[in-house]
Amino acid sequence: MKEINELNLPDDVRYTKDHEWAKVTGDVVKAGLDDYAQDQLSDIVFVELPEPGDTFGKGEVFATVESVKAVSECYMPVGGEIIAVNSKLEDDPGLINTRPYEDGWLVEIKPDDLTEMDDLMDKATVLKVLEGNG
Repeated sequence: MKEINELNLPDDVRYTKDHEWAKVTGDVVKAGLDDYAQDQLSDIVFVELPEPGDTFGKGEVFATVESVKAVSECYMPVGGEIIAVNSKLEDDPGLINTRPYEDGWLVEIKPDDLTEMDDLMDKATVLKVLEGNG
């Protein structure tokens, strides 16, 4: 397990309390599990993703991730329509462990309300929460 100061938490993404990350590019939100979540889960062996066209509200379960330790649910960082899923994860779910923000992303979302991103945490807030000060 990584120490808090060893976690990869990019400054250009936002984070949920459940350890999903979300990054806005144009009018699309790309989302996945953050470095803390993948580190806690350990070796990820299976991912169940939604279908493009599926819609979910903010905070709803949209995917499950199975590791050698546990099965975890993934929650929507913003409400909207799934417009793409990372099909690479079908053959190589470990990408979430090795490159959670690059090749290990889960879905791309067309958000219903982009201002929902304002409710998510920045890196400094996540670190405070993980340290027990948030």
